[in-house]
Amino acid sequence: MRIREFGTDNKETMIFLHGGGLSWWNYRREAELLSSDYHIVLPILDGHADSDRPFTSIEDNASEIIRFIDENYNGSVLLIGGLSLGAQILLEILSQRTDICRYAVAESASVIPSKITNALIGPSIALSYGLIKKRWFAKQQFKALHIQESLFEEYFSDTPKITKRDMIAFLKANTAYKTKPELQNCQAQVRIIVGAKEHKKMIRSAELLNSLIPGSRLEIKDGLHHGEYSINHPELFVKELINNSSR
Repeated sequence: MRIREFGTDNKETMIFLHGGGLSWWNYRREAELLSSDYHIVLPILDGHADSDRPFTSIEDNASEIIRFIDENYNGSVLLIGGLSLGAQILLEILSQRTDICRYAVAESASVIPSKITNALIGPSIALSYGLIKKRWFAKQQFKALHIQESLFEEYFSDTPKITKRDMIAFLKANTAYKTKPELQNCQAQVRIIVGAKEHKKMIRSAELLNSLIPGSRLEIKDGLHHGEYSINHPELFVKELINNSSR
């Protein structure tokens, strides 16, 4: 597993897991803001640009990160956060190791599988994959993701590095994921974040997670689309993260 690190001299460690099709730069600004007080680790998820292995499953990626924490941080860290696919991996980590962190932030995590969407991923990627190296097509895709314009060059540089096989694999995993019963034993204080402008299924997923995870807190962010909270509002993300982690 390849990582980017910030604030390496600090003791308390936070790990943030980027969204599907993105990379470590998803949380770069948060890492910069937090690095004066915390050690920030930004893994590159399997199957993404500059990763060191193909994507196999959400479960395998979670196990890999758990091994990394065991080997480097004596089995636990202060906080783990994740967006979309990264949030699903976070939920799987919390299921496999219920005491691995004190705090967790799961943003825009889908836990209601969609058979129809899952079945359409292979054919749709097969048709559009050849276009991802075209700047005009990348601009359209980027705009649909509601990501701040300053991150376009990173997006355009990294997306073509994802193989068609990996793109299909992690998108199919994303649309098929559902929670494990062990998640109910999670010991972390979990914030569940979803944008008010996200698809209704995403809001239902957030509500389901809130009912499953003991003591969790559901926050529906007004005016925000999928992933906008951490990607487009890093200062607010960090402010609220610190306020909630100091309770």
